[in-house]
Amino acid sequence: MRYVSLDLETSGPNPRRHQVLELAAVVEDSRRPLPLAELPAFRRVVRHPEYVGTAGALALNARLLAELAQKAPNPELCAPDELLPQLRVFLEAQGFRPNDKGCVAVTMAGKNIASYDLGFLQELPGWGSLVRADPAMLDPAAFYLNWRKDSRLPSMSICKARARFADREVAHEALADALDVVRLLRPFYGLPVYAQVTDVAGEESGMSG
Repeated sequence: MRYVSLDLETSGPNPRRHQVLELAAVVEDSRRPLPLAELPAFRRVVRHPEYVGTAGALALNARLLAELAQKAPNPELCAPDELLPQLRVFLEAQGFRPNDKGCVAVTMAGKNIASYDLGFLQELPGWGSLVRADPAMLDPAAFYLNWRKDSRLPSMSICKARARFADREVAHEALADALDVVRLLRPFYGLPVYAQVTDVAGEESGMSG
């Protein structure tokens, strides 16, 4: 299966008030995994006329604000209304084709993508007409959940610790975090859970006879 691991950095948690500062996406094919450094990657930093955010989010993204303040030409810089058109060009270059309504729909993956990133994506010009996510999304937290001990889905850092990664800190950099999601999902490509379910169903059927 091909999916797009996507991550955002934002100026705060409210999609209707705060802004996307950075978007990164990488394309993964679970049937033919490439070295992480060779995955097709897209990254943009987003320049707004002015920035509205929380102190914590702006402090966390100080490096992005410094990059956005630079006067030198930056090929990864765009305006909010350019972000999804450029993402669509990238996706089409990777072989994703528009549906019958002219929209490129992809399976997306990300930590908290459905509960956090999607809200910001929906506020961007062109969402739903140029690009959209399939309803089913991949969140690595579900793969690292301890059903007996956890009271909530594990954080990214806990997922990385349970995956026994040497680097367990979260980068809070969109491209690095998107790649981490791929790293977290890869160990499960070879585990056909559906086959195990089929086997169990067969055993139960035999037992009932």
